[in-house]
Amino acid sequence: MNKDLVSIKDLSVPEISGLFDLAAELKKNRKSHEQMLKGHTLGLIFEKPSNRTRVSFEVGMFELGGNSIYLGSEEIRLGKREAVKDAAKVLSRYLDCIVARTFSHARFLEIVKNSDVPVINGLTDLLHPCQALSDIFTIKEKKGLNGITLVFIGDANNVLNSLLYGCGKVGIKMNIASPKGYGPREDILENSACDVKIFDSAEDAVKGADVIYTDVWTSMGQEKEYKKRLRRFKKFQVNSELLNLAKKDAMVMHCLPAHRGEEITDEVLDGKQSIVVDQAENRLHMQKAILVKLLRG
Repeated sequence: MNKDLVSIKDLSVPEISGLFDLAAELKKNRKSHEQMLKGHTLGLIFEKPSNRTRVSFEVGMFELGGNSIYLGSEEIRLGKREAVKDAAKVLSRYLDCIVARTFSHARFLEIVKNSDVPVINGLTDLLHPCQALSDIFTIKEKKGLNGITLVFIGDANNVLNSLLYGCGKVGIKMNIASPKGYGPREDILENSACDVKIFDSAEDAVKGADVIYTDVWTSMGQEKEYKKRLRRFKKFQVNSELLNLAKKDAMVMHCLPAHRGEEITDEVLDGKQSIVVDQAENRLHMQKAILVKLLRG
């Protein structure tokens, strides 16, 4: 792997396969790798709050024998209290690895540019590679990867961008259903190498689906658009009627947090075809695999 994890686009197919194999091994023997990263310290620079990303990295680092330190938005106030490049240069003298979760992808890249230690993309407005790697690992675990069609319903956001890159690498086909004006970026589609079809109807998109994936309609930083998005996305809810149009054994995924009753109903999120909690658990195992690959090679 490269020094940093910026995008799944930068990973080779063997590197992705290696991450999946290692994540599976770490999951199988969760408590038996306490020495792998002993003496290493991970820094978590988070401009955005987080549940799964923060906890999975902190717990993962602990279970691998290392330490972690959380630096929230008020601790260092990147670009306000201190220049981004100054913080990155200094922190990389203290830390062995950095996870950065920023609003701006450009700000994340500035941290990468000025850090001497590996930097992991914990989410930007453009990409969320740790999430997508965990998601595809979960699909592999549940169904395998051959002949799979993943349907993404809703806003073409950072999670979708990373899923497009990841699915393109492993051969998963994608259908995407979004309201007009909220579909995927052309540059992401062109660079993803994914076999993808675009729909303006959720009902059409889910026919033959192996996996149905959705995310919130209004992400952090888009709160002013909330009422408008509720109106625009109301026909793109993942509910039992929509699920019945997919394959009988179709699985439902959501990266969480969910706005229950908006993009997904309680009945589906808590139903027998939902693998959302398994998907969330796998963030831990994939995060551990990423840390080991970057710090141990």
